[in-house]
Amino acid sequence: MDQIKWGIIGCGNVTEVKSGPAFNKVKNSKLVAVMRRNAELAEDYATRHNVPKWYDDADELINDPEVNAIYIATPPDAHEELAIKAMQAGKPVYIEKPMGRTFAECERINQESKRTGIPVFVAYYRRALDYFLKVKELIDSKVIGDIRFVDIYLQWQPYEEEIGSKPKPRWRVDPEVSGGGHFHDLASHQFDLLEYVFGPVKSASGIARNQAGLYSADDIVVATYEFESGVLGKGSWCYTVNKEQRADHAQIVGSKGRISFSFFEKFDIVIETEKGTQTLNIPYPKHVQQPLIDLIVQDLRGEEKCPSTGETGARANLIMDWITQKQ
Repeated sequence: MDQIKWGIIGCGNVTEVKSGPAFNKVKNSKLVAVMRRNAELAEDYATRHNVPKWYDDADELINDPEVNAIYIATPPDAHEELAIKAMQAGKPVYIEKPMGRTFAECERINQESKRTGIPVFVAYYRRALDYFLKVKELIDSKVIGDIRFVDIYLQWQPYEEEIGSKPKPRWRVDPEVSGGGHFHDLASHQFDLLEYVFGPVKSASGIARNQAGLYSADDIVVATYEFESGVLGKGSWCYTVNKEQRADHAQIVGSKGRISFSFFEKFDIVIETEKGTQTLNIPYPKHVQQPLIDLIVQDLRGEEKCPSTGETGARANLIMDWITQKQ
């Protein structure tokens, strides 16, 4: 492809800053069409972002001859159907995370990719952010020696949900739409990044429960996991705590020290060894998906390989299925 001409299906909040504007900022890339079921909102997005075309029907965008690559930014329940339609139309797909509601859905997407020869990419953009690439570099260079274990600790109160009261229905906590709850939405990023750093997880197990009764999805998860490399890991995720208790910590412990970092909110990486403590501050770019989108465009043009594919993206779903006992 000479120029990658993108169409977005599902131009909601995630596309406003994180991804949408990046398609026009990357070399050899252009956003030419957007789609949303609400025609008024689709037109508004197109007007505000200077996008030439808008649709309220996904099939029309998929079959637009000017569009040669498609970004699927809908909730996960539509990912499989839309991705398969796009590939059958001969168009590469970039899918928001998680790739699907279950590993089985991801596998069917990948099977269609193999059948058609059309590539699939997944929006696990931490694989291209300088902050997380620095964490990987520190691990690979053995700054803290041989890795012993990984510990994830997340306490979150997303979207200002009030403890003790029923929130308005949201797709992220409707398992029929999202595949699970906030764990499914956020932990997918974490497990994808951990596999990028440490290699495949060979086993994982956990307990997922709904304690607060605010919605039908699980709101607390605890888990253990083991990488093929022998590194062990554990994690706890609780999504019904007061705002003052909000916490996002990750720790990697090695034979000669430890590295502490955050997956979501903070930009510091703390390295502790016998030589002392060092803190690195590496902010995210304004459009956090831009570095990954750049790699996808280069991949489609045969210039570079993107590290986040359908095959790697499905792995996060598999691990979460193991932990929540869907597999």
